[in-house]
Amino acid sequence: MKAGAGRMGTLGAPMPSSTSTDKTGPKRVLLAAPRGYCAGVDRAVQTVEHALDLHGAPVYVRKEIVHNKHVVEELAKRGAIFVDQETEVPEGELVVFSAHGVAPSVHENAAERRLRTIDATCPLVTKVHVEARKFAADGYTIVLVGHDGHEEVEGTTGEAPESIVLVETEEDVERLEVSDPDRVAYITQTTLSVDETSAIIAALKRKFPKITGPKTDDICYATTNRQQAVKELARECDLVLVIGSTNSSNSVRLVEVAREHGVASHLIDFHHQVQEEWLEGVETVGITSGASAPEDLVEDLVRMFRERGAESVEELKTVEEDVRFMLPTKIRRELADRADTGTELPVVG
Repeated sequence: MKAGAGRMGTLGAPMPSSTSTDKTGPKRVLLAAPRGYCAGVDRAVQTVEHALDLHGAPVYVRKEIVHNKHVVEELAKRGAIFVDQETEVPEGELVVFSAHGVAPSVHENAAERRLRTIDATCPLVTKVHVEARKFAADGYTIVLVGHDGHEEVEGTTGEAPESIVLVETEEDVERLEVSDPDRVAYITQTTLSVDETSAIIAALKRKFPKITGPKTDDICYATTNRQQAVKELARECDLVLVIGSTNSSNSVRLVEVAREHGVASHLIDFHHQVQEEWLEGVETVGITSGASAPEDLVEDLVRMFRERGAESVEELKTVEEDVRFMLPTKIRRELADRADTGTELPVVG
């Protein structure tokens, strides 16, 4: 399920004929680059895969490891059991915490149940948690820009629940009242719209001139890069299709960005969800995928358009990504121990 470089040979190759050849489609397919897996998602998915290899099934996962239906289904086939809360995991069992991060109370509950835990929180989310703790310790009211109910927001809020207030819009900022306007800090969810968040932060700075924030942006590099790639894609396409799940914040943002730049756009989990009316009059279709969507889903969609008569598949590259995150320490140590002893990993799935 990992996205890999050098796949353009597969995407650009002639495709076998199928029943879809009697349907019309766009003549040109333009692929956004970068797209798909970010370093945090790749790390989280690999964490569950290695946990299954090392320990065998079942491995429990709190929430969806990443917000993608296909990824979750494939890991479930291998023996991962997804639960809503750590309290649902049988005592003493192994549980992986998702890439979105968890509140300190979750770690406490896990310890009480004697659960063996592996934390797959994205390091860029951990950065935001550290900022929240620091600002709270320094006596700031912390304004968290994010989406109510999102798992990342819940985890971040749990770091300093008495100090954090959530805003989602510029209107929320206008209504916001704090005890000391001179002691306000802001942090953000990592998967927001870059442009929308910039406007909210600007509103915060107007209302609280002494407000402080993180030294570097909280919106992650992958979110920023994929939104920029969609802006470029929108200039050349009649339609932009985004592969990603509806609960994936960064995927939903990609659809919004495309529409804001004047092109029709739709979010799909799989290629077979493409609707015929979307393709009417479309000469060039753009394709991208959210940061939790594996590359094979893109390949399926490209294959479908090839079968419908697409004559070219091109990639529109806006930036090179070379970010990599190390696996959680527990997984790295266990893999090293297995390698040192020469013990074969169990076959899972």
